[in-house]
Amino acid sequence: MPKAQAHELRCAGRVVARYVWDPRLPATVSPRPYLHPVTTLGGTTVTGFMPDDHVHHLGASIALPIVNDVNFWGGSTYVTGHGSIRLDNHGRQDHHRWLHRDDDRAEHELHWAGRDGVTLVRERRALTVRQLTHDAWMLRVDFTLASADGTTLEIDSPAARGREGAGYGGFFWRAPAGLDRVHAYGRDTNGDVHGSRDPWVALSGHHRGGAPWTLIFLADEKDPWFVRSADYAGVCSAIAWKRLTVAPGGTLTRGLSVVIADGPPSSAITDTAMAAIREEPA
Repeated sequence: MPKAQAHELRCAGRVVARYVWDPRLPATVSPRPYLHPVTTLGGTTVTGFMPDDHVHHLGASIALPIVNDVNFWGGSTYVTGHGSIRLDNHGRQDHHRWLHRDDDRAEHELHWAGRDGVTLVRERRALTVRQLTHDAWMLRVDFTLASADGTTLEIDSPAARGREGAGYGGFFWRAPAGLDRVHAYGRDTNGDVHGSRDPWVALSGHHRGGAPWTLIFLADEKDPWFVRSADYAGVCSAIAWKRLTVAPGGTLTRGLSVVIADGPPSSAITDTAMAAIREEPA
């Protein structure tokens, strides 16, 4: 079996995220690289890994429900007319090579393979961190997907197959389980932000007696936001809200920034996030 791969990302002199590819993960979680733990500069963990409620949620990761009938999300597969079914169709994202690694940036090349081991997708991703203030830092995620053999990639989700609102798929952030209080809101939506196309959405929470934290998500593309804050806490810029096709020879590229801050939601955190994005190179 291939050896596990891991890389630590550092900011302000401390490890703020551990990026891991572990080939020993069970097939039913659709093994893939993940970020966990991710922490604030104050040391509070803001990701959840394989929680009991959804064991296929792996910290912060790039995952897609269906690509050419292969499940790259983990768990059940939604089948039109039948609902969610446990199928033996889980794929995996395999480490191919590192393109760059240092304290504040990692570039990774991955091969997405089906259960038969045949590579369907080639991916290049980059993770970058930088400090914003004494209590906030930013994670930048960029990824590009392309067909491995030049055939069309058909990407869809439970929503595309008829399960209303279940359009998850893309860079998904699972917050820790058991939070005492969770608040999700957007720039234009201070209520149910799920399915909105707000320029940014925020998620905040804390455990009872623990330190509060706030995350602000800003996506380059105006994909709908998949947001959960009741049964569990998680955010995804949902590229698979509707069925998506990547033509032969084409690519699918997405970019997302996440501001990770100590403290409850505030205008200061939001202003910091907006200023940081404006400073990002085009």
